[in-house]
Amino acid sequence: MTVQTLGLPTYDDSQVVVPAPAAGPGNWSGAASAVLHEGVFWLTYRVRRPLTEGRGVSVVVARSDDGVAFTPVTEVHREAFGCESFERPVLVPLPGGGWRLFLSCATYDSKHWWVDSLTAPTVEELPRAEQRTVLPGDERTAVKDPVITVSPDGEWVMWLCCHPLTEPGHEDRMTTRRLVSADGLDWTDTGEVLAGRPGEWDARGARVAAVLSQDPLTVLYDGRPDAESNWHETTGVAHWDGARLVPVDGAPIASPHSDGAWRYAAAVPLPDGRTRFYVEAARPDGAHDLVTCVR
Repeated sequence: MTVQTLGLPTYDDSQVVVPAPAAGPGNWSGAASAVLHEGVFWLTYRVRRPLTEGRGVSVVVARSDDGVAFTPVTEVHREAFGCESFERPVLVPLPGGGWRLFLSCATYDSKHWWVDSLTAPTVEELPRAEQRTVLPGDERTAVKDPVITVSPDGEWVMWLCCHPLTEPGHEDRMTTRRLVSADGLDWTDTGEVLAGRPGEWDARGARVAAVLSQDPLTVLYDGRPDAESNWHETTGVAHWDGARLVPVDGAPIASPHSDGAWRYAAAVPLPDGRTRFYVEAARPDGAHDLVTCVR
């Protein structure tokens, strides 16, 4: 299989939808999730500053009629959650009406992360909604960056990025676990389904980024070869073999600029059969823009 036959997102014809908040490394717009609901594109992303300026400072939810020009609707700030930083959020329209926003939250002065949620009748009401911790993690594991799907029969599936905390200095390693739920709040862990491969471009870890298709189950995932590549992941493809996700051989997709980051892809199926992608992409000055393309 090739990038062309799979219809994967690449940098060459992408458009910027949310520019980095400032120039230079550490300024990122991205880690986005996206959904097309009742004819409206909803894009949820975190705004990130350099380590010395606050890291992931807020999560923005924006809407668009065309998938390119977005208008911010609401924003959640890290102070409201008592966390040091945000990473990937997920906005899910609920089957019975209303919205749920999942947030990846960093514990102060540690490598620990947990997943919280807000549920409200409208997107605008989310910042004032009741918080609920969905996945607390523990002293051995940090949990973050969920990818969530809800089937027509109401089954929720989450692909969850997990970082082991048992070896100081190696907390950047990552694997993906699959969880299921009947309501999106109480989850059952079915086990690890994706990990890095020794000697490959994803040796340091593998994180599911987007579900491309259900039959056969195919995903995009983020990976990197070493600890020095943390925050600069690139993108590969994996298929479900009935028990695990198996990476497709070949070089990953990367930005041609600066640190090469091409990560946190989100895939939105379009009515015409194509897919609109949103990706966090490195630009020449080292900042990361949130870009889109259609395949």
